[in-house]
Amino acid sequence: MLVDFRPHARLRGDSPTDLGASLLPVIKAVSRSSAELERVRVVCDWIQYRNNFREVVEIRSILPGGDPAAPVTEARPLPIGIREDSLEIAVDVRRAEGEPLAELTLALLSEPPERVLLEEWTRGSQSCIWDFNALYWAELGLWENATGRGYEQALPGGESDARNRAAATELVEDLFVVWDRLAAQGALPEKLPVVELGVGNGNQAKVFLDEFREIDQHRNTGYYARLHYLMCDYSAHVLDLARGTVADHAERVSSFILDATRPLTSLAFLQFQTFLVYISNVYDNLPTDELAELGGRTYLVQNRAYLPVKDAAALGDSVSASVEELPALVQKLLRLGPALLCEAYPANFRDLDAAVRFWQSVWSALRLQERYVALPGLDTYQLTDTLSGETLRPLLELGADVRIHVNNGALASFDDSVALLHPFGKLVCHDLFVTDIDGYRTTFRGPGKYEGSVVNWVNGPLLAHVGRRRGFDVHYEQFRHRSRGSIVTMTAQVRD
Repeated sequence: MLVDFRPHARLRGDSPTDLGASLLPVIKAVSRSSAELERVRVVCDWIQYRNNFREVVEIRSILPGGDPAAPVTEARPLPIGIREDSLEIAVDVRRAEGEPLAELTLALLSEPPERVLLEEWTRGSQSCIWDFNALYWAELGLWENATGRGYEQALPGGESDARNRAAATELVEDLFVVWDRLAAQGALPEKLPVVELGVGNGNQAKVFLDEFREIDQHRNTGYYARLHYLMCDYSAHVLDLARGTVADHAERVSSFILDATRPLTSLAFLQFQTFLVYISNVYDNLPTDELAELGGRTYLVQNRAYLPVKDAAALGDSVSASVEELPALVQKLLRLGPALLCEAYPANFRDLDAAVRFWQSVWSALRLQERYVALPGLDTYQLTDTLSGETLRPLLELGADVRIHVNNGALASFDDSVALLHPFGKLVCHDLFVTDIDGYRTTFRGPGKYEGSVVNWVNGPLLAHVGRRRGFDVHYEQFRHRSRGSIVTMTAQVRD
């Protein structure tokens, strides 16, 4: 048996976690079960997201690869240095206190719990949780009306770091230094494009444009009249809000609805011309797979979304539907949205408010079952359309077990975005970055739930590795305009 207690820093301090209370009941339960002890892993995490996709105790199968449903023919000898586990027991230490961990573990080992499945096994980036995520941004106004608060209020601190005035001033001054140098050489283009991906309510754009205009007037450079600021988002509702926020700068601003994972598709006319690509809290909200290196083997983490039977029964009662009818209703919700759902199913949803309540209740109850499936080789796994799994080799083969996000959506977005940059341009991104692979061994990095959206931390070493292969220097530093917090600033520029 292998035990991995990840939040070890919580074993010390003013209120240390009781290791025995979280671990011993689980180990005793495993010992009393028929599980092969030498092939069991016990993993303890501290899941900091109050709303998440996990139960207090979970069981995950570890499969050797190929077709999981195929019969086992004959045992094959293990290569030297390979450990073959068959089962992982996961415990959320934060919620473990007061829970009957031994009974929960024994029950899970004895018989799989009843679940109302919403999908078949799939890689994380293709799970229906991303359909929920897309629905949230498409119907953000309905969600905010139902909760009585905006998305920014759900963020830690109640606002985005993107609206920080000092940070905006620093960006503007850096741009002016580059433009002054190019102007002195007669090499400054007439149009000066700046792109923002993920505009929120437009506050970042307004702060940036206000500071830009003020500095330009003070210096009398005339750059404001040449500025072309492009606000880009995948939510029409968000762009409508943002346009209203920056109405004072309307002549300098354009807005685009685009797929954040493929910005170059919509902005190809700006390739090699953009002086600043600005991104804030977008990458952590894009689809991602997870891969794990366990016992010398590489595994893909597969998910399937489900509703616990108890929650499903309550949901069914609330909309006059049977538990068996729920998966189809959920799929209709994801395809149609709440407004059309209540029109298509008036017997279940008397009005729009009822459909929105159903959406929010399903999201609250939604869980992810997980399992590990061995990959025959990294070259068989495709990260993005242009990046193979071989890109991950330096990060996974470090000699210790690790489970990481590979942030497929963020990688695709980053790869597209750096192609927009002028040779003297830069990409600046504020987000939840893991800056060292060891960070995955000590802290839970998602997925969690922010309101109706999904959040996962971003694999900084992976983005830096891809950036270097594309000829860019990528640097990370703690967001310098706030003394505390988790936000990290990534900067990418063409390598000198």
